[in-house]
Amino acid sequence: MEINKILTADILDIIFDGRNKDYGAYELRKSYNKRIRIAILCTIALCVLLFVGYVLAGSGNSNKKQQMVVQDVQLEDVKEEKKNEPPPPPPPKVEPPKVEMAKFTPPKIVKDEQVKEEEKPPEQEKLEDTKIGTKNQEGIKDEGITAPPVSDAGKGVIEAPKEDYDKTFTKVEIESEYPGGQAAWARYLNKTLHYPDEAVNNEIQGDVVVQFIVDKEGHVSEVEAVSGPNELRDEAVRVIKKSGNWSAAIQNGRQVKSYKKQPIKFRLEAQ
Repeated sequence: MEINKILTADILDIIFDGRNKDYGAYELRKSYNKRIRIAILCTIALCVLLFVGYVLAGSGNSNKKQQMVVQDVQLEDVKEEKKNEPPPPPPPKVEPPKVEMAKFTPPKIVKDEQVKEEEKPPEQEKLEDTKIGTKNQEGIKDEGITAPPVSDAGKGVIEAPKEDYDKTFTKVEIESEYPGGQAAWARYLNKTLHYPDEAVNNEIQGDVVVQFIVDKEGHVSEVEAVSGPNELRDEAVRVIKKSGNWSAAIQNGRQVKSYKKQPIKFRLEAQ
């Protein structure tokens, strides 16, 4: 390279003076700064796109309002199927034994030849163990036999079976409830129940029915979700277990152990 061009020439031209510039190394070094600028601009643009997408997705989820509706339920009546069975046969009639009787003949004064054989009064010895009646009847001797009582044909008084108050009742006169009634129960759920994040992100909603037992002291046990979306069951069970003591059910004026079913509605509403 000429001396008068060295001061104005590029450093790459000086290094590659007299070398093959078409080989590739010269071109790579020549365009290095340009390629660095393009890479930085692409990286910044990608970061901006990811940030904008995250902000839009977050604003979409924030527009969803969580609402929990509490509804009480009563246990359904247990319907027993009645079998068409024939009525039992009536009890056999027990007839009292026939007692030997002698017909009473009123006294009448007549001549001996006018007395009929059948109208003659019985001898006194035979009347000692024979009843006096209106007709002659053969039977057992009268020895103070008492006739059996007449059957009441099932119309007598039947003692009602005693109730077992230690069992777990499925149906009671007054159901167990949360202290303070439905208003207090609704406030407790709205304060304690949290909508699972997985259900919110997947827009899952529905009704969860939780079954549990309330004993005579109001303690809650055997809590189990029997229906509803799986993503919502654990939260419903957790809140029931945390609810504390309930008012026990009442049967015939006594506190008893009973089953309880509580449905909980999970709803997502878009604003």
